Amino acid sequence: MTGQILLCIGAALTLLWGIAHLFPTKSVVRGFGDISVDNRHIITMEWLIEGVALIFIGLLVATVTLIDHVSPVSKFVYLFSAAALLALAVISLFTGFRVRFLPFRLCPIIFSVSAALILTGSIIL
Repeated sequence: MTGQILLCIGAALTLLWGIAHLFPTKSVVRGFGDISVDNRHIITMEWLIEGVALIFIGLLVATVTLIDHVSPVSKFVYLFSAAALLALAVISLFTGFRVRFLPFRLCPIIFSVSAALILTGSIIL
């Protein structure tokens, strides 16, 4: 039961952070100032893609946990989801963590905590 709770918390944290990425997209793009239309589209696309990816990972982990948390497929979903979150954490650490804006600095921490919750939950099932 504890493993399932940790998995659900890790999934919810990932899902909520993904949703949180979607709302400020316009203001984030505006914060880049006077840039080309192509660059605006690229920044918008990348910002939304990260949010959608996080939502997908969170929903995938939650769905697998609720349907059959002990199957071999579930174990792979947990492992690969945690690996993806850790990869995003490393990327964020070397890029967004250098920005003074607090939400950018939180990304590697939130990604790492989510990955740790998912891994720990999958191990103690």
